[in-house]
Amino acid sequence: MAENAPTPVDFWFDPLCPWAWITSRWILEVEKLRPIRVRWHVMSLAVLNEDKDVPEEYRRGLEGSWGPVRVCIAAEQKYGPEVLGRLYTELGTRRHHEGQKFDRAYFEAALTAAGLDPMLADAADSTDYDEAVRASHKDGIDRVGQEVGTPVIEVEGSAFFGPVVSPIPRGDAAAKLWDGVVAVASTDGFFELKRTRDRDPVFD
Repeated sequence: MAENAPTPVDFWFDPLCPWAWITSRWILEVEKLRPIRVRWHVMSLAVLNEDKDVPEEYRRGLEGSWGPVRVCIAAEQKYGPEVLGRLYTELGTRRHHEGQKFDRAYFEAALTAAGLDPMLADAADSTDYDEAVRASHKDGIDRVGQEVGTPVIEVEGSAFFGPVVSPIPRGDAAAKLWDGVVAVASTDGFFELKRTRDRDPVFD
């Protein structure tokens, strides 16, 4: 890596997850304050939970999560991974701030706003991209193990799930959280730090 080049930070996301959305907005805030460069990757809550004993209502909700990850993979294959960040922003804004459904109009609007071919919306209903979805998911999850969710982050060889936080940390708070997360994640033998969530996702 060139001297003074930003440190790559790999971030695996599923557009369905509101907690991953908050974390993604935090990491973009960190990118303004620390010498890092985020590289985006797809993971899938449907794949993560397909062999797990989860409530039926939750499993039904995961069925609709295939569309967004397929569209992301289709865009990545056509344009390269550098488009994933801005596509995720468009998908997440419409989903989490505006409450839009994962339908054809949703995908076309997000793709168009991201400067991408709206016909990639076809991918939402195509299983042609599922193998690539699974491969991207496996790449992320293999770094942290199965007992996690989305997002997964890796920086300088240290991978971790989360952080799960609400609302989105901004400014100095974002940088302070980043410094702390990297410190514990890079500690040899560190595995877990957790407490019960006592609030819903706040997207402001």
